[in-house]
Amino acid sequence: MKRTIKTSIIYLSAFVIFIFFCTPAIAKTNLKASKKNPFFTESKLPFQAPAFNKIKDDDYKPAIDEGMKQQLAEIDKIANNTEAPTFKNTIIALEKSGQLLDRVSLVFNAVTSANTDSVLQKVQVEEAPKLAAHHDAIFLNSKLFQRVKSVYNQRAQLKLDNESLKLLTFYYNQFIHAGANLSSEDKDKLKKLNEEEATLTAKFNNMLLGGTKEGALVISDKNKLAGLPDGEIDAAKQAADSRGLTGKWLISLQNTTQQPDLQSLQNRETREKLFENSWNRCERNDANDTRPVIERIAQIRAEKAKLLGFPNYAAWRLEDQMAKTPAAVEKFLNGLAPAAIANEKKEAGEIQSYMKNSGADFKLEPWDWNYYAQKLSKEKFNLDDSQVKPYFVLDNVLQKGIFYEAHELYGLTFKELHNIPVYQKDVRVFEVFDKDGKPLALFYADYFKRDNKSGGAWMDNFVQQSKLLGTKPVVYNVTNFTKPAPGQPALLSFDDVTTMFHEFGHALHGMFADEKYPSLSGTNVPRDFVEFPSQFNEHWALYPKVLEHYALNYKTGKPMPKELAKKIEEASLFNEGYDFTELLEAADLDMAWHTLSPNSPEQKADEFETASLKKDNLLIQQVPPRYRSSYFLHIWSNGYAAGYYAYLWSEMLDDDAFNWFLDNGGLTRKNGDRFRNMILSRGATEDYTKMFHAFTGHDPQIEPMLKFRGLE
Repeated sequence: MKRTIKTSIIYLSAFVIFIFFCTPAIAKTNLKASKKNPFFTESKLPFQAPAFNKIKDDDYKPAIDEGMKQQLAEIDKIANNTEAPTFKNTIIALEKSGQLLDRVSLVFNAVTSANTDSVLQKVQVEEAPKLAAHHDAIFLNSKLFQRVKSVYNQRAQLKLDNESLKLLTFYYNQFIHAGANLSSEDKDKLKKLNEEEATLTAKFNNMLLGGTKEGALVISDKNKLAGLPDGEIDAAKQAADSRGLTGKWLISLQNTTQQPDLQSLQNRETREKLFENSWNRCERNDANDTRPVIERIAQIRAEKAKLLGFPNYAAWRLEDQMAKTPAAVEKFLNGLAPAAIANEKKEAGEIQSYMKNSGADFKLEPWDWNYYAQKLSKEKFNLDDSQVKPYFVLDNVLQKGIFYEAHELYGLTFKELHNIPVYQKDVRVFEVFDKDGKPLALFYADYFKRDNKSGGAWMDNFVQQSKLLGTKPVVYNVTNFTKPAPGQPALLSFDDVTTMFHEFGHALHGMFADEKYPSLSGTNVPRDFVEFPSQFNEHWALYPKVLEHYALNYKTGKPMPKELAKKIEEASLFNEGYDFTELLEAADLDMAWHTLSPNSPEQKADEFETASLKKDNLLIQQVPPRYRSSYFLHIWSNGYAAGYYAYLWSEMLDDDAFNWFLDNGGLTRKNGDRFRNMILSRGATEDYTKMFHAFTGHDPQIEPMLKFRGLE
């Protein structure tokens, strides 16, 4: 099955990266201020959903500042407690700290990612260094660490249940990982580096948003859009009109290097311009040129690693992941590269021959690949998007596909709500009911792209599940699909459909959280495990029983013919060499940046990128990395530093698990309940390798991954 990497779960702005405490304790605050600011008290809406009808831009900064103030007061009380350290008065107290800060940060994270503006961007940049300092004030607090360490050293005698022991270990490791054992002098150095990194990360995020907006391709001649469906041309006209560009058409950029419209645009000059706009979006020597920022961030991270006693940032970052070490990641990636590159070279030769035979007598370039690959695919499989899209209406995919699959596997039902306020008019809200009919969660869906929305797709929480706090999950999915012109249906490509299933897999992971402690709840798991549930959920998009339920022609209402479904499945393996290679290149760049020695000088981004790919035999002219360093949101501002490999690692897990499903009856409630009970509901309460082994009966195997990618 064709797999595409999506920006996903826990889309972290610069400041939220530093929020480790998920919840509550009550502290005194100004009563007058609390009446004006909706964050100062718990929301009265169902599930404590954010009261977006009351929240204003000016509410975030004072709530963040007051939240930090309250939590530091709580931390001071814990650290200076004269009673002997216990699990309750130290670890549980830590877990309950920061109610206000958590409440505002989760919402702020959402709106600055999906519906930002100049006011929010300013707050983001101003608060980032403060929150970095706040994080350090907690995890570099010597008195607090000594209490945590004291409890940790007594763990064998405390007779804690498994989850409580996990929480204790989690906090102890967090303190060690953050530098609690450093000298006072080195702690001061680390604090300065953390503040600088936080500031630059926030700056990068806003520069990328600006560069992506400014990089949109503006077309003055409609004829140059030949090949695009009429609906997409109308949408491009509407996008231009919304910016005041009368008589023009505008193609906005997606977050990836390659752009979806490149497979349809017939005019080669238009294709090249669109590609170049994407490739150079943040390298125009203007206010949105991110290269100096990322060069410094990489250097800061290497310096931090040295302070913390590690040879490079990746070694520090991977310590608590499934892979554990950079060497393990490199071995994993190197094991995949030969098959990917061999297939890519075969595909390139095949496409070049097709081009020559069709009269296109020029060298295959990156902006040509998807266009001619699409034409070749159509010839081989008699398939193109114009045949497929009429069967993929967004609402059908959601309610008759994704919700149906969730019902068949897990017994869930959904009811759309119209009385819950949202942050943007296109956002939809659904109440989710468990198999026993009891309320389980709230689910928000925000599917259409906007100029003030970050690129990609992701999931996160407005409210995290916790038995300790009595909270149920409020989760959301965000994507960047083209909004149709008024009166037209929202038709999706199969890649878009896969994205929806992917992000809903993350949502299920969040909804099924069943933990006592919020720090261990739901999707709070390592990067190389968190993509497992989401990528696993992609498999159901083409599962016959699911597909026939949602793939209905919007004009006739008839289901997709089996012959067409088979073509989609066969075509999904076409171009896999390209797709796999661009992912490997991106993962390679991530590891290259984050295995820099602390003694290395500040790099020049373009030169470093070229040299790194060349060194690993991944500098392939026709196949650019899925993300160039200058707009690699995942690793500079999205919590995936030294972790982009996680998508491929998780793919190994999800393909192996889906293979188990196929061997055991496929889409059944029994299988779904088993997956929910053993994987989706366990959060961070168990060892991940043991968890996976318990479900499948064996350690992760790479063979199913190669099979599903057609790379055997």
